[in-house]
Amino acid sequence: MRQLQLLILPFLYCLFLFQTSNAHNITSLLAKHPSFSTFNHYLSLTHVAPEINRRTTITILALDNAAMSSLLSENPSVYTLKNILSLHVLLDYFDSKKLHQITNGTVLTATMFQATGSAPGSSGFINITELKGGKVGFGAEDNAGVLNAYFVKALEEIPYNISVIQITKALQSAAADAPTPGPSELNLTDKMSAHGCKVFADTLLSNPEAMGTYQDNIEGGLTVFCPLDEPMKAFLPKYKNLTAAGNTAFLEFFGIPVYQSMSMLRSNNGLMNTLATDGANNFDLTVQNDGNDVTLKTKVNTVKITGTLLDEEPVAIYTIDKVLMPSELFKAAPTPPPAPAPVEAADKGKANAAPTPEADSPDGDPADQTADNNNAAGRIEAEIFAAAGAGLSLLLGLL
Repeated sequence: MRQLQLLILPFLYCLFLFQTSNAHNITSLLAKHPSFSTFNHYLSLTHVAPEINRRTTITILALDNAAMSSLLSENPSVYTLKNILSLHVLLDYFDSKKLHQITNGTVLTATMFQATGSAPGSSGFINITELKGGKVGFGAEDNAGVLNAYFVKALEEIPYNISVIQITKALQSAAADAPTPGPSELNLTDKMSAHGCKVFADTLLSNPEAMGTYQDNIEGGLTVFCPLDEPMKAFLPKYKNLTAAGNTAFLEFFGIPVYQSMSMLRSNNGLMNTLATDGANNFDLTVQNDGNDVTLKTKVNTVKITGTLLDEEPVAIYTIDKVLMPSELFKAAPTPPPAPAPVEAADKGKANAAPTPEADSPDGDPADQTADNNNAAGRIEAEIFAAAGAGLSLLLGLL
């Protein structure tokens, strides 16, 4: 029985890891609490919910319907609201017990808003402080240290995966509350240039046709994969060797005419058309998951998504570590010939070796060698059956 337990334990451990890797769904958790239905609705509308679900070790500072009504009375755009709600998602686990046992009475923690790269300086951090009388205050770091919201109660706790706690009202942050431009007002190249993709942005600006294609797709949905400056700068000589039509197709190849959040890219693996796709000119790419990484692949090379510059429907912009090359413009590296099979190599060696005379059997009869071989094969077969029988007996004994 002990041996059987040792066989089962690794299986149970793997099952536990699988279950805990996707252990929460914020929409389902909040559905148990009707007084938080508005907060739940806007988490989904702004696509903050899928980002919460793909993370572990996280805390949601939930707002009830009254607090959400006060927040919505200021008429924030859906893009601004996404920043505000992202500020209410802490990238650490705080349940009610931990909130009342904060070391030195105060802690500064990062939020999802800070992780998006949209928060300047320290504006994406939240100060949590334990106060007199058991109160716990919360305040955005860019709000002059003012703790404007307080802990009310715990709604859901799954240690140490996700905690959902209620606070009195929305956190105040100049950066998160700032009006965020809608898609028609978005300057794609400014966004790229400010976050490590200036070479690609400048190259795109120098090609009015490709730039116009990007602009035309913003309203309907657009995802951009932007090569970082160093790899793009090194690639420019190859780009300049393309024809004018090749330049345009190459630049358009880095855009997809639909909005794809990171969670969508993780779940929608496979071939995707690009802005350069034109009938038989496929110019497509393949999205694949590689562990926690998302990779893009053509017949020529493979690149990895390294960061998110913007993720506000209908536009997403991601950085990639190398320049992805379409097979329509660049040739794939030749496939090396397969190495000779071991048997073939051995046969070739035998063919080159001098023939060796056959050794005589002890009594000079080749039939005796055959008999000896048969006897050896029989012994081996008997040993195999004996081992199999012993193994079966052991297994039956364990059961």
